[in-house]
Amino acid sequence: MLALELAKRFRKTRSEQRFISFISMSSTIGIGLGCFVLIVLLSVMNGFEKELTSRILSVVPHGELYSKSETGIENLDAQLYRLSQDSRIESVTPYTGLTGMLQSKGELKAISVTGIPVDQVDDKYAQRVTQQDWERFTAEDNGLVVGKGIMTSMGLAIGDTVQILIPQTTQDLTFKAPRSITLTIAGMLSVGGELDNQLGLMHLKTASESIGIASKAQGIQFTLNDPFSAYDTMRDIGYSYPQAVYMSDWTRTQGHLYNDIQLVRAVVYIALTLVIAVACFNIVSSLVMAVRDKQAAIAILKTMGATDRLIRRAFVLQGVINGFIGITVGVALALLVAPNLSNIVRFIETALGVEILSGDIYFIDFLPSSLHWQDVVVTIVVAMFLSVGATLYPAQKAAKVSPSSALH
Repeated sequence: MLALELAKRFRKTRSEQRFISFISMSSTIGIGLGCFVLIVLLSVMNGFEKELTSRILSVVPHGELYSKSETGIENLDAQLYRLSQDSRIESVTPYTGLTGMLQSKGELKAISVTGIPVDQVDDKYAQRVTQQDWERFTAEDNGLVVGKGIMTSMGLAIGDTVQILIPQTTQDLTFKAPRSITLTIAGMLSVGGELDNQLGLMHLKTASESIGIASKAQGIQFTLNDPFSAYDTMRDIGYSYPQAVYMSDWTRTQGHLYNDIQLVRAVVYIALTLVIAVACFNIVSSLVMAVRDKQAAIAILKTMGATDRLIRRAFVLQGVINGFIGITVGVALALLVAPNLSNIVRFIETALGVEILSGDIYFIDFLPSSLHWQDVVVTIVVAMFLSVGATLYPAQKAAKVSPSSALH
């Protein structure tokens, strides 16, 4: 292909043209660096989203309906069966929620305890509670599983007896003395982040009886096939429910984490796309200077019969080659680094003795990474589009070179 051969010849520079070569090389490096960083950071965002889904949403229900009255959910078994037939729902679980103060050894700490049917949800907590703790919790009706942060901050140990103080209100909205429930620490729950400092689990029957729920449960928890449809799905179910209930979903309680991830993803994509665009401007600069330098050669080619289209294609290909080299190197490095980023960061943490993500603050204590091929494809397409776009003006300028004025 003649245009490609001309592009290769035009890319070769003499010793006095090193400045043009330097600008061309800097554009290639900039494009490659932009592609590399963009793919790696998008993989990190994907990793955070994956951990959010697999870690927090494995413990936090995707949606909830809870009774407005103090009697609890009416016709519980029939409603559970009816809801389980919905194709949008993976599973439904009855629950009773308590919010109060955990008291032990003269210390108090706020806690949100969920009463659950232990025989129905053992798989849900399999990765967050050890098998030994779960078996101990299952065997003891007054057992209590608390978050790792609560265990640490209050100095609790397995077998300790604690009390949960639950506030009570009357019809005239005055407070009564709090109701007290005595429980035994049976295990530790480890989810990560702030949830470890506020969550607890107890038996459904014990929880319901302790606050006077006449039916079996105060509400119903939902696990959906698509967690990200929770907002619409829960409102559809809640509005058509035959009993007056409150409805909630995970986007209301933990949605800020997901929104933060999406916001950072958008900012990263925009910022690094602009970085690639700036690198492509160097292609414009290098090609404009190359056109000025090659005016005589262009004029001679035109006198030999070269068309404007051929000249234009030659300079477009010259810029595309620079972009292609940068994209190839950047994507190749990203494909090597992104899948192994967690191990690389862990090695750096060990070598330098620093901690990048603290498990006490964030819901994970490591930097996750999940490479998605669609991110790679989109990055390549965007970078190549910008690279081609950067060549159009210099190529058009080369095609307009007049042989008579250039040779003169």
